[in-house]
Amino acid sequence: MTTLTKAAPPEADEPPAKPPRKRGRLVPYWLLLPGILWLLVFFALPLVYQASTSVQTGSLEEGYKVTWHFATYWDALGDYWPQFLRSVIYAGAATILCLLLGYPLAYLIAFRAGRWRNLILVLVIAPFFTSFLIRTLAWKTILADGGPVVGALNNLHLLDVTNWLGATDGDRVLATPLAVVCGLTYNFLPFMILPLYTSLERIDSRLHEAAGDLYARPSTTFRKVTFPLSMPGVVSGTLLTFIPAAGDYVNADLLGSTDTRMVGNVIQTQFLRILDYPTAAALSFILMAAILFMVTFYIRKSGTEDLV
Repeated sequence: MTTLTKAAPPEADEPPAKPPRKRGRLVPYWLLLPGILWLLVFFALPLVYQASTSVQTGSLEEGYKVTWHFATYWDALGDYWPQFLRSVIYAGAATILCLLLGYPLAYLIAFRAGRWRNLILVLVIAPFFTSFLIRTLAWKTILADGGPVVGALNNLHLLDVTNWLGATDGDRVLATPLAVVCGLTYNFLPFMILPLYTSLERIDSRLHEAAGDLYARPSTTFRKVTFPLSMPGVVSGTLLTFIPAAGDYVNADLLGSTDTRMVGNVIQTQFLRILDYPTAAALSFILMAAILFMVTFYIRKSGTEDLV
């Protein structure tokens, strides 16, 4: 006997899977929204306002109107180019000094500090516990005429060298370019040390051991291994030091004189004393454009895009 079996009925097609909900994809954007609004309100809008101020004409009594007077930029640059140049020189000198002083200390913290690492890091950031103004005023006492610093420089005959370089004036250190650069170096040194330390700490110690196994001298290991791998910290530290130093006005105001005025002092005077708002805004944008150009050129020439 044969039995006939009916074929099983075809299975019904499964309903198509529902696409994933897009609400979860929007969560990162919602989290970014407060930061974006903060940047728009407190950065972008003031920037646009200052841009419009820089092309206005008029006076405080009559009021200012937007007349697209771009000649203000040329006049500001022509009148105050010495202050721009002085700002770049002072900031560059302070940045170099911070690098020379900060790199050995960052290297010590990263590789040699041991159990003292946390204590040294606290000492590095200890100046932040006090006001920027108080730290700068302290240097007026340190560099005062007849003080220990001036006496030590006189005994070592170093003032003759600084006088020849134009950094000091006779036996006086205060109210000279050297005093301004010292203040900038002290105030912005932590901004150099911390990125350097972070970059050096990330270096694998086995690379140093491998270099030693290949009979490399310590100097060769530093030149071929340590320093190239710490370049992100070098670039970050120099940028974090140079940019605020170029626009600083407190150190030049408290430690310098009329001959050491930086562009930040000019902008402050134009805004708060002379009340020439278009010129002050134009100077601010010229400074911002100059720093942006130098930073872009520096990052490209540094050969690294991995910033700490």
